[in-house]
Amino acid sequence: MIRVTRSIIPNLFTLANLFCGIASIVASTEGQFERAALFILMSGIFDMLDGVVARLVRSTSEFGVELDSLCDMVSFGIAPSIMLYLMFFHQWLNWGLLLASLPSLAGVLRLARFNVQLSGLEDKAYFRGMPIPAGAFTIVSYLMFTHRSDVIPADWLPILITSVTIITSLAMVSTFKYDNIPRPTAASFKQRPVFFLVFLIGLVISLVTGGKAIFPVMMMYMLGGAIRHVVHAFRARGEEEEDDTLEEPDPDPFSL
Repeated sequence: MIRVTRSIIPNLFTLANLFCGIASIVASTEGQFERAALFILMSGIFDMLDGVVARLVRSTSEFGVELDSLCDMVSFGIAPSIMLYLMFFHQWLNWGLLLASLPSLAGVLRLARFNVQLSGLEDKAYFRGMPIPAGAFTIVSYLMFTHRSDVIPADWLPILITSVTIITSLAMVSTFKYDNIPRPTAASFKQRPVFFLVFLIGLVISLVTGGKAIFPVMMMYMLGGAIRHVVHAFRARGEEEEDDTLEEPDPDPFSL
């Protein structure tokens, strides 16, 4: 007999995330890319809600973390890769298949590293590597609002879509620190007021522009992590020159 516990509530949101990911893949195979993108956006909403609900009902668990990662792989890894392949990369045959697969491959590594390094079930202020939902939103927003627009000359599109795909995949498997989405609470605002305001402004602009600003906002988020990493690296090097006491270097995330 199946035992029903309160953990079923957040898990239902997680499974809704997975369902939307599957629906996105089906929509892409039918050539309905607007619907496919909408389903990925809905996956992101359910992905955010499952964590919020889990904390509200106090049912966070390792099982929920593993289930969330498996569902994220479909919704934010495989679904965007399918969109990439069917919208453009299918023209390049095997090379196109490899390029379109990069977000999925990077996403698997990103999620595996996150699960192995997870030290607690509480919210983290930062992630190592860009979160896979952010990677999916970057790719999908580019496909829907930039790649299909008349803003970019046709001759530039192959270079641009390849660059976006590769850079986004590298950002996911990098060790750059990326901010977690702030919770809509007073405590979250007090902890990181600047990032909270920047996130709110980016969200409002994206809504006002009907989604057209999502790609520039996501690129700023991606580059922000890289810039912060470079700045901290220079500061750390300067401190090492002034102090002979060196800290242990960060371990290679893929040699755990």
